[in-house]
Amino acid sequence: MSRHPPFSLARLWAIIVKEFMQMRRDRLTFAMMLGIPLLQLTIFGYAINSDPRHLPAAVLLADDGPQGRTLLHALQNSSYYDFERQVRTETESRDALARGEVQFVVSIPVNFSRDLLRGDRPTVLIEADATDPSATGIALGSLGSLLGSALANDLKGPLAFLNATPGPLNIRVHALYNAETVTQYNIVPGLMGVILTMTMIMITGLAITRERERGTMENLLAMPTRPSEVLVGKITPYILIGYIQVAVIIVAARVLFHVPMHGSIPLLLVVALIFIAANLAMGITFSTIAKNQLQAMQMTFFVFLPSILLSGFMFPFRGMPHWAQMIGEVFPLTHFLRIVRGILLKGNGLADVAGEISAIALFAVIMMTIGIKRYRQTLD
Repeated sequence: MSRHPPFSLARLWAIIVKEFMQMRRDRLTFAMMLGIPLLQLTIFGYAINSDPRHLPAAVLLADDGPQGRTLLHALQNSSYYDFERQVRTETESRDALARGEVQFVVSIPVNFSRDLLRGDRPTVLIEADATDPSATGIALGSLGSLLGSALANDLKGPLAFLNATPGPLNIRVHALYNAETVTQYNIVPGLMGVILTMTMIMITGLAITRERERGTMENLLAMPTRPSEVLVGKITPYILIGYIQVAVIIVAARVLFHVPMHGSIPLLLVVALIFIAANLAMGITFSTIAKNQLQAMQMTFFVFLPSILLSGFMFPFRGMPHWAQMIGEVFPLTHFLRIVRGILLKGNGLADVAGEISAIALFAVIMMTIGIKRYRQTLD
């Protein structure tokens, strides 16, 4: 009797050919294998920027003199500040910062030009939304040298003495909402959205594909239920799990990291419900599209990666190019991060976060509609 060799190149080649044939049949998995590295390369290469520029700013201009205008032009030319609006009152400037409409407010005081030329060293106030220290740190760090040389061309001849130390003006910076620039104040609330996104999509992404692979799909389809009833019934138990995660994170944020909580916790819980529903709906939709659990997991990571990178959790959102920001606006995590940081750190109310809530709710409705359309009442 002939014995098989311990290692056969022919058998090895047969297995290799078989795997390539299987890969060709599973086109979705093959597309994910190529798409995820391409996505990572594009995001890391073009979208991620740790030195954000062209940050939106507003100006409270109480003195319209030439020196004040020169100062604003110097800030604009630095490429860190883009003055998009002019506010008239301090209340309006604080509201713009609280709602995230601008990153900075520059206040030029009354009689700025007169006091400057008299050598009285007027004070320029710069207020910054410091909820994300990495988004404002470099811009604020450039103020000293920038404003110190901004008026050099105006202060010549008889006015040259004003350039002597300590300089012609005072710069006062107010880092609002995170005065000590504590990184945990920004990261820990954001982790609530990241953890919910990862777990909710992953759990429900396997819901229907698990039924199909275990052979229990026939029993589910034999039940007198509608697609909406099946899908809603599958995601409801996970809402409780999501709320348990939210409670644990809130307690840990307060007890372990001492994150300030200036806003309404009940409002945060309501928003969390909408956000959880949006992620569960996305997972269910993936579950109806995927043919097996491997594909469902690949879809989950295909969405989870850009959600983390383009939402503003790891890198400043406004530091990304416009096309990347447009993609980031699609993900519920982007809006939830603004909401949770706004409620906890800024004390935002319902009116301040209504637009972000609407975006998450619209995403949830669209995902659930697609999931119901994709659901099949037959095994085919």
